[in-house]
Amino acid sequence: MHAMKIKEAGADRLFTIVNYCVLTLVMLIVLYPLVYVVSASFSSSSAVLSGRVWLWPVEPTLDGYRAVFKNTMVVRGFMNTIFYTVAGTGINLLFTVLAAYPLSRGDFRGRNMFMLLFVFTMMFSGGLIPTYLLVKDLGMIDTVWSMLIPGALSVWNVIIMRTYFQTTIPGELLEASQLDGCSDFRFLLRIVLPLSGPILAVIALFYAVGHWNQYFNAMIFLKRAELYPLQLILRDILVQNEINIDMLGDAKTAAARQGLRELLKYSLIVVTSVPLLVVYPFVQKFFVKGVMIGSLKG
Repeated sequence: MHAMKIKEAGADRLFTIVNYCVLTLVMLIVLYPLVYVVSASFSSSSAVLSGRVWLWPVEPTLDGYRAVFKNTMVVRGFMNTIFYTVAGTGINLLFTVLAAYPLSRGDFRGRNMFMLLFVFTMMFSGGLIPTYLLVKDLGMIDTVWSMLIPGALSVWNVIIMRTYFQTTIPGELLEASQLDGCSDFRFLLRIVLPLSGPILAVIALFYAVGHWNQYFNAMIFLKRAELYPLQLILRDILVQNEINIDMLGDAKTAAARQGLRELLKYSLIVVTSVPLLVVYPFVQKFFVKGVMIGSLKG
């Protein structure tokens, strides 16, 4: 039997065509800058400076990437960022689970008061100067802890995870485990966490992206360049793009230095973006299940 097809009305067909055209235009607008950055990173510095790069690499070369990985500050910043991301995400998940699970339990006395205190911090904060003074009094200025502890907990992620626990972990499962003599901590480790893989993956990615892109705290709390994350080094190259005065006497060398600096920008953008783009496909399948279930009700 031939499949029966419902004839699409003219207005519906026009609406579909307009949708495809608009979405295609939006896709091209979003995609072109990304393609341009990648193409410029593989092009020669003269082609980038002269504006000859439009879509595909011109005079392909790896000079930009060689300059990136020969720069000791870039390599050190890359390693620092990996450390901040891995260690920071681990600390974030630990504190988020320890805060969200008790708040999801109906037998936890005073949970509404604690939840109110958490939400209060989302609306009101001390500000930048009190935060800096607190970090300074704790002795964390110019240490790796200043990149990990001040942002150790996100209240929004606590709310999402708490709601996930409430809607996914049935109370009967807790009662059955208690009848078998299971402690609360063991119930959390052996039952709750294994059943919460989707939300843990989503929250971990949220935290990891935040740590990977973090540079403001480094500007405020760090003084030693050897502790700088990669994003701060990239910012210095993008924002403080100046030619050294002692290079002005040699115009040819100054032009070469300027071209290499421009090439370094695009290469660094690609290097800083690739790790998260590689990780994202592995956790993308958890997004719909993890976020939607965790945001059904507050």
